[in-house]
Amino acid sequence: MLPPLDDLLAAAHVVRLPLRRRFRGILEREAVLLEGPAGWGEFAPFLEYGPAESARWLAAGVEAAWEGFPAPRRERVEVNATVPAVAAADVPDVLAGFPGCRTAKVKVAEAGADFATRLREDVARVAAVREALGPDGRVRVDANAGWDLDQAERALTELAPSGLEYAEQPCATLEEMAALRRRLAAAGTPVRLAADESVRKAEDPLRVAGLEAADVVVLKVAPLSGVRRALEVARGCGLPVVVSSALDTSVGIAAGTALAAALPDLPFACGLGTAALLAADVVTDPLLPVGGSLPVGAVAADPGLLERWAAPQERQAWWRERIAAAHAHLT
Repeated sequence: MLPPLDDLLAAAHVVRLPLRRRFRGILEREAVLLEGPAGWGEFAPFLEYGPAESARWLAAGVEAAWEGFPAPRRERVEVNATVPAVAAADVPDVLAGFPGCRTAKVKVAEAGADFATRLREDVARVAAVREALGPDGRVRVDANAGWDLDQAERALTELAPSGLEYAEQPCATLEEMAALRRRLAAAGTPVRLAADESVRKAEDPLRVAGLEAADVVVLKVAPLSGVRRALEVARGCGLPVVVSSALDTSVGIAAGTALAAALPDLPFACGLGTAALLAADVVTDPLLPVGGSLPVGAVAADPGLLERWAAPQERQAWWRERIAAAHAHLT
């Protein structure tokens, strides 16, 4: 049940957290922490999202703080390291922040330079990750829909020799991804595809299975309106699931581990180690990888840290207006 707007606003704490290095073009992450009768939730849609898309994130935060999560099937969740679009020489330093992780997700297709230049940098970065992890490590790439169909085919052909576990969201649409799967199969290029944005931003997230556009589906709790809705999508897709985060605080990461812990099967490491990308957090014991995994369970925001990292007043007002707009969409 959706709480009244006044209750949500009274429960809201707006923070601005520094990142250790640039990620998705930002150096700071703003988020709203919600304290409810069941615990803590998070509302942190990316700044460009409108009220309709943001409403899903609010529903997820409300689920966590007012309802709680389904019973877990496991106590720990294996996670991957996340390597931003850094120079190849910086890869070892990044991986050091993810102790015990034997899987790494590498960001590719970063906006900026021309395609050929970016691809050379991507190939070097992925090769550096492969060298660091060794032949038994697992390497996946994430393009965030940064390639068109022809670019994706060329890029994955050049990246494939590094031995990719899969390529996440190489193109923007499911139709492009379905065509790409056919092209890669015809060329004998052994790269599986994973759908992320084309599932979490879709009006019908189950289309991915019908179009045969992916081998794996990446699910994030917040964009899918919460753990319970994400479980429904997982069942409906009928594909292997990777649970990932959206650059969340440890409160948001705890929702991700709740989803991962509730799934019947979890064949891949999950993208839930991203609290390591934050230089500060809202809990005293952040959810950071230990031995390549995270514990499952509730976390609580610390009042002192909420005060320490409180966003400026004008940003707090902006986020409260955003909560109101998302709430109106849900009602």
